[in-house]
Amino acid sequence: MSTLDMSALVSIEHISQDFGQTKALDDVSLAIQPGSYTVLLGPSGSGKTTLLSILGGFLQPSAGRVLIGGADCTGMAPAKRPTATVFQDYALFPHMSVGSNVAFGLRMRGIAKAERLARALDMLRLVGLDQAFDNKPHQLSGGQRQRVALARALVVEPAVLLLDEPLGALDLKLRRQMQDELKAIQKRVGTAFVHVTHDQEEAMALADHIVVMNNGRIEDQGLPDRVYGRPATRFTATFMGESTILAGSVEGKGRIRTALGVFEVAGDIASPEIHVAIRPEHVQLGGDILAIVTHVVYQGSFKRVTAVPNGAPDIHLLARLPADSPVSVDMPVSLGIDPDRLIILAR
Repeated sequence: MSTLDMSALVSIEHISQDFGQTKALDDVSLAIQPGSYTVLLGPSGSGKTTLLSILGGFLQPSAGRVLIGGADCTGMAPAKRPTATVFQDYALFPHMSVGSNVAFGLRMRGIAKAERLARALDMLRLVGLDQAFDNKPHQLSGGQRQRVALARALVVEPAVLLLDEPLGALDLKLRRQMQDELKAIQKRVGTAFVHVTHDQEEAMALADHIVVMNNGRIEDQGLPDRVYGRPATRFTATFMGESTILAGSVEGKGRIRTALGVFEVAGDIASPEIHVAIRPEHVQLGGDILAIVTHVVYQGSFKRVTAVPNGAPDIHLLARLPADSPVSVDMPVSLGIDPDRLIILAR
């Protein structure tokens, strides 16, 4: 009996995957909603690509099942299930025209030539490449080839589109451009996208729902602003952007003692021993924390500053300060942290 959201388009139920003595996935359950853009985010070895492979039917799980539209697809071959996959290397046929590449899946499904070419042209028009219909893939840029691969996957009208690090081969400027295009195309077609990446900025730019994976399990999941702003675990706080993590003890209602002093916070805290995370953008010049600057990295619109507080040599407090901030290495500074911005970590 499923315990997941029955309105979900995809229900991943208690999936485990073993490779010999290695457990790549450990009892993973996840609901994917219709029309959503879900990003599986995590470091190498976290299980995100293994989970995508199981969704696409390229790998059979050791335990658990996958339901799509209410149907059990666990043992179904990739060509039989209502999914399509876009790979990082695009996997376009070099001897075929762009139009024939996009129409290939329809050809395999027995669609008549005139209809499949018309549908391929419509899909290329959707991704802004209808003028390249007769070109060969080698005549296109990396971003254009990525859009052709996207069109080829979408033309078969999958219930779920799976994207395996689709932007990994692109340079930074083109990657950001393609993020905007991917999101816009997904909204236009209304297909549920499931996208794997290790890039936190990419995940936040694209996702309606972020799933953070670590060591074969789901570490955290939710809306991007919730996962970043109120991470559930220490791993999420450090993987989703940067944070300074401090051990803390609760002293009465709303009082937390740390190596940087006592902070007054709103609300009750259940555990007497906790950790708090401080985002670098929530540290500013001027305050009660006296420190020495140890590193300054100019990053265009801001300076990434590391400072060691006086009397706490093991703490490296990260700050994201305005680009014109008058800070330099070995300079003494006073820093402040808004207690309302402290992130209380449950584990």
